[in-house]
Amino acid sequence: MRYLTDRKRAERKGASGTGTEHHWYMSVSAVALAFLIPTFLYVFGHALGQGRAEVVATFGHPFGAILTGLVLFVSMQHFAKGAQMMIEDYTQGSWRRGLVMLVYSLAYVITATGLYALVKMAM
Repeated sequence: MRYLTDRKRAERKGASGTGTEHHWYMSVSAVALAFLIPTFLYVFGHALGQGRAEVVATFGHPFGAILTGLVLFVSMQHFAKGAQMMIEDYTQGSWRRGLVMLVYSLAYVITATGLYALVKMAM
């Protein structure tokens, strides 16, 4: 007979078995976003209210384009993992699986659409 205490079952794992990795990813992406978002807002604020040519020129520069791509990718991944955690806490069964797939699909579609628009502007 195998006897495991609650502590032994939870050691180095969350309830899903990946709690530590999830926590670290969320922490690192939150810190990255804390630096990326203000910088992106500065670049975006500079382009706001300008004509089409100035906006394309702003996001055509490597710094603006790379920064915008990073903000899109990191923020959508952070959103998807955070929403997954919320969904896992408050739903169960097939609803859980469906909603998690929906959230990840939404995040990937938004990322792909934003990166496509960015590449279109940069070229």
